[in-house]
Amino acid sequence: MTIRLLIIDDHDLVRAGLVQYLGMYPDIEVVGEAANGDELLEKLHATLVDMLLLDLVMPGLCGTELIRRVRRTYPDLLILMLSMHNEMHVVLRSLKAGASVYICKDCKPETLLEAIRKVSTTGKYLSPVMAEQIAFFSSPFSSDPIRQDPDEIILSDRERQIFHLIVDGKKIKEIANELTISDKTVSTHKYNLLTKLGLKSDVDLVRYAIQEKL
Repeated sequence: MTIRLLIIDDHDLVRAGLVQYLGMYPDIEVVGEAANGDELLEKLHATLVDMLLLDLVMPGLCGTELIRRVRRTYPDLLILMLSMHNEMHVVLRSLKAGASVYICKDCKPETLLEAIRKVSTTGKYLSPVMAEQIAFFSSPFSSDPIRQDPDEIILSDRERQIFHLIVDGKKIKEIANELTISDKTVSTHKYNLLTKLGLKSDVDLVRYAIQEKL
């Protein structure tokens, strides 16, 4: 059985490397690529896909919002998250949103291959290391980094800066130009602060700012 795979990552080099590596295996067929969430949704309308190999943070629609959007329309589609973020609260939010498996980009190539093959047959996959980390994170002895008390939420200086710029109505590209950083960096900080605050969108950020008189 051939696994039809769609790769979604905003870095051309990453996509090219994955296509080259996975193309060596006859049981995996890369049927398409996308550079962002909107492009992914367009490709899904026209392409028969078994599994997504999905980056977590990209400009525009991404993260748990994108996972939920895909899940609503394609409930049986397997979603393998491949991300640079290894924080447990990020992993758990992705899995809860509907991801089938979460793999960090610093993993060995064979780990990724094993995850693709196992999730294609079982529908889920969790590496022993990730399972151990999740078990510890969920234990009463762990320290949960997501704090819902506004006075205790810890944002970095850059996250706070981007928070206020978003609340002021600025878009990703405008913020990137103003701070002389990349769109990708802004998107990463935005995703982190949304995760820490337990929010989902720019609208939620504005409501939060009003509620907390920020």
